[in-house]
Amino acid sequence: MTEKLNQILNEAKAEIAKAKSMLKLNEIRAFYTGKKSPLAEMMKNIASLTIEEKKTLGSASNKVKQEIELAISQKRNELENEEINAKLNAEAIDVTLPGYDLKNGSIHPINKVIEELEDIFIGMGYKIAEGPEVEIDVFNFEMLNVPKGHPARDMQDSFYINDNVLMRTQTSPVQVRTLLEANGKPVKIVCPGKVYRRDDDDATHSHQFMQLEGLVVDKNITMSDLKGTLSMLMKKMFGSERKIRFKPSYFPFTEPSVEVDVSCFKCGGKGCPMCKHTGWIEVLGAGMVHPNVLKGVGYDPNVWRGFAFGVGIERVTMLKYGIDDIRNFYTNDSRFLKQFEGER
Repeated sequence: MTEKLNQILNEAKAEIAKAKSMLKLNEIRAFYTGKKSPLAEMMKNIASLTIEEKKTLGSASNKVKQEIELAISQKRNELENEEINAKLNAEAIDVTLPGYDLKNGSIHPINKVIEELEDIFIGMGYKIAEGPEVEIDVFNFEMLNVPKGHPARDMQDSFYINDNVLMRTQTSPVQVRTLLEANGKPVKIVCPGKVYRRDDDDATHSHQFMQLEGLVVDKNITMSDLKGTLSMLMKKMFGSERKIRFKPSYFPFTEPSVEVDVSCFKCGGKGCPMCKHTGWIEVLGAGMVHPNVLKGVGYDPNVWRGFAFGVGIERVTMLKYGIDDIRNFYTNDSRFLKQFEGER
């Protein structure tokens, strides 16, 4: 009986030592420790043995089973370590090889121009104000001196959610909200943001675009303050030699209203295709805040005055970088965006 147990143990250890995989080791474990193992078969005849033989067989059988399980456990650890080492060797990094060229992204040209504009105005003491893109009619039109049925609404045909809620057509509602919150105190803000108008998309038009509007309300504000501010803006954006000129225009929320031209920065005002041989490029609209707008937000127009202006950020970006199609900003063409790598 002892010889039989030793034989089983030696055979099991030999099989375990030869195992080259976890699958084979599991098969050996099932064969030598399972319900149909040689040890289990020996124990089936235990009833025919004497009490002493039963004790001897039981003790010896358990000892053999424990040694087999210990050998299996040791072999399992050995196989696991071999597998780990094989993975480490396969995934080893050759530190002498050149590294991957990880290219840096670039800031989008529109975001770059927005940051430049914000920096310019912050340097002049302005604060940045923001508001919702989904607006109510009273803020988008009525409090800006554009009542229902006013023909000026046709110039800003928008996307309506219902009769009183729409996608904002300008960032001017932010000015109205800021003036209401200011509660009769001076205001000096710029409002950058996305606006929407029903328009046919082409090289120079888009149903969605970025706009930056400015507003100053205080006592003794004059048109010369507006001109000085915009002159500084154009010099910072397009060069210190730039000049601006005002042309009479109409906006329902300003009076008087002006279109603002800047001297062509490509030809220096001599005339070229960019400025249509006029020497001037139209860049934005502006004017003195209409008395009706001031009254509507609680400011006495006999005491308070202000100016406002609005500039299309895509237009400024196109002029600044010589871009000829507004759709390039939104098509995610990496060839276009790569031109601005390193810009900040």
